Amino acid sequence: MEHREGDTGAQARTPLKDRTPGGGGRRGPVVGLAADGPADAERRRGVRRMKAFATGLLVTVAVVYALATWARSAGAGGWAGYVSAAAEAGMVGALADWFAVTALFRRPMGLPIPHTAIIPTKKDQLGASLGEFVGENFLSSEVVRARLRAVGVGGRLGAWLAEPAHADRVTEELATALRGALTVLRDSDVQAVVGEAVTRRANAQEVAPALGALLEKVVAGGGHRRMVDLVCVRAHEWLERHGESVMRAVEGGAPGWTPRFVDRKVGERVYRELLRFVGEMRDMPDHPARAAVDRFLADFATDLKADPDTRRRVEGLKSELLGRPEVQDLIASTWAAVRDTIVAAAEDERSELRLRARASILSLGARMTADRRLRAKVDGWLEDAAGYLVTTYRDEITGLITETVAGWDAEHTSRKIEAHIGRDLQFIRINGTVVGALAGLAIYTVSRALGA
Repeated sequence: MEHREGDTGAQARTPLKDRTPGGGGRRGPVVGLAADGPADAERRRGVRRMKAFATGLLVTVAVVYALATWARSAGAGGWAGYVSAAAEAGMVGALADWFAVTALFRRPMGLPIPHTAIIPTKKDQLGASLGEFVGENFLSSEVVRARLRAVGVGGRLGAWLAEPAHADRVTEELATALRGALTVLRDSDVQAVVGEAVTRRANAQEVAPALGALLEKVVAGGGHRRMVDLVCVRAHEWLERHGESVMRAVEGGAPGWTPRFVDRKVGERVYRELLRFVGEMRDMPDHPARAAVDRFLADFATDLKADPDTRRRVEGLKSELLGRPEVQDLIASTWAAVRDTIVAAAEDERSELRLRARASILSLGARMTADRRLRAKVDGWLEDAAGYLVTTYRDEITGLITETVAGWDAEHTSRKIEAHIGRDLQFIRINGTVVGALAGLAIYTVSRALGA
């Protein structure tokens, strides 16, 4: 029984919730078989040619049987019996194998014979069995681990990465992925996350002891003296430029009952003494004021580490600074600068970022090629990851196979399978005819020899 060749692929893509055996109540969309293409048409032509040849062979042995039977009844001789027996057994073998092959795809001659049209009627069960077979024999942790171990992914990956052209390709792909990720991220979201993370981390960590330890090391090493030198130099320069302002400030603070010329003299004297003091402090490394600064900073470092009141005040100042909008804006705006820097580096083939990434990839490839322990470690990671995936998602994968097969159109599925394997199945019919004829000939010969 032949199917019509003019069917379109539309039916193949239709989920079968009502027409497919066992398909009622299936949830979610299913994907049907692909529409027939030129390759399918060519396969079907090959199947038809083989069917015609097998059927022609059946007709031939039937004609031979008829002629041999007629010749035997007409007294043609003993040879007619041998030919008749061989042809008769050949017909039986051909018909039996035709029935077996046909029963896979459809009901022979349209008769409702039990256990026929196996693929259309048992499609869902075959899909479930296929999913179970794949799950047990292909998606087991042991099978996947053994296969990966035999492949030696670590060594192959290392040799591949050690090639400069491949390292360039990986670097380019990583740069593209990095640019894409940074482009997709919204600045407002990232800035909010960065600001919140920095603020939370700063609030959770007491800074006074760390600042005290740092200041203590700076003072012990004399690192603060350059700052003192700079302050003295700038202070002396400022006093030289703003002498009148200093004297006016002193005059403005004098009592109202003192004469103006006295206030002027006092202001000049204060200014000269202040200028001299700053100049001496600038020019004399061993000036007593410098020693006082050293002692003050050392004492302050100790208080930062051990004095509860000082530590509490520093924490209060820290919280106040972090809460100011200007500081939050500064923290948030840092992301934009970092992102622009990274994007520019990712786009520039000669940037330090890409050059270092390329060098790291080449180095990794060389190490994986030469270091057996590293290769074993990489292989172990891959085996663990693959084992976890197949163990965790095996039911989903096998379920996909089962549900996909269940969603196929039964008739179209049968036609598809027949197009792929039907040509080889026709050889069963041909072999059945030939083997049946030989078996019939052998049986007849033995019977004659035994005098039957």
